[in-house]
Amino acid sequence: MKRRDFIIKSASAGFAASAALSLGGYKKLIDDKPLSQSYDLVAIMGGKPEAMFDLGIQELGGMGKFVSRGQKVLVKPNIGWDRTPEYAACTNPALVKRIIEHCFRAGAKEVYVFDHTVDNWVNCYRNSGIEKAAKDAGAKVVPANTENYYQEISIPEAKILKKTKVHQLLLETDVFINVPVLKNHDATHMTCAMKNMMGVVWDRAYWHRNNLHQCIADYALYNKKPVLHVIDCYNVMTKHGPQGVSKEDVAMLESQIITTDWVAGDAAAAKMIKLDPLRIDYIKIAHDMGIGNMNLDSLNIRRIKM
Repeated sequence: MKRRDFIIKSASAGFAASAALSLGGYKKLIDDKPLSQSYDLVAIMGGKPEAMFDLGIQELGGMGKFVSRGQKVLVKPNIGWDRTPEYAACTNPALVKRIIEHCFRAGAKEVYVFDHTVDNWVNCYRNSGIEKAAKDAGAKVVPANTENYYQEISIPEAKILKKTKVHQLLLETDVFINVPVLKNHDATHMTCAMKNMMGVVWDRAYWHRNNLHQCIADYALYNKKPVLHVIDCYNVMTKHGPQGVSKEDVAMLESQIITTDWVAGDAAAAKMIKLDPLRIDYIKIAHDMGIGNMNLDSLNIRRIKM
């Protein structure tokens, strides 16, 4: 079975069309690769977050490839800011809900959601829409606002971040799914898959004081890695990140990136907002450390236009 795939947005889509062109530099082509192929990354454009995930996870073999019956799953979105969904400061709640639903369909026993927020955690959870969406899907939404929830782990291979405290649920669950939102960031140009891990640790300030880019890459060496990265590029904050100032900071790209390689995912996401991945130091550092592959031309990528 083959499916006709496109990756170029219509000319009226403006920023989104430019972003699509930059992700691999492809032209208006039809992708007739068979569904049986194994992909490093799936890039979807032109649908609602739920529908794009339904199609994208199918292309990667279904959620059953990542979640087995009876397992406990951690789904980690970005819930860091007290902003409603239209500001795109946090992960799209509809996407979080659909991922949780797929986990349960695959047989998950329990699904947990949390984030170590920057703003007040109660307000972030509520106003982002993620708490309600996650609970509606059957997940348990837990706090991460006190140090009591965290346990120290070691990362011996790290250059700077030799140890840190991570949320206990990261250690207690069987499967970890990373669901960042792509957006502009004043300290690192962008935030996406690897940087989303700052929401599972207690002392984020240490990262900022001690070479933020290296710490982001160092953490990615830790052996309890996400099995899947689902990057929300539906509404994207293109300036004044990570919190945003107004809705004018947001561009509707109607896109999503799904991958098992967070270096590749971050590199592809950078191109979505017209950034050279080489300008994002932590991407290059992680690539050079062998954590993943930022060279998109060498990857088997499935590009889909819905």
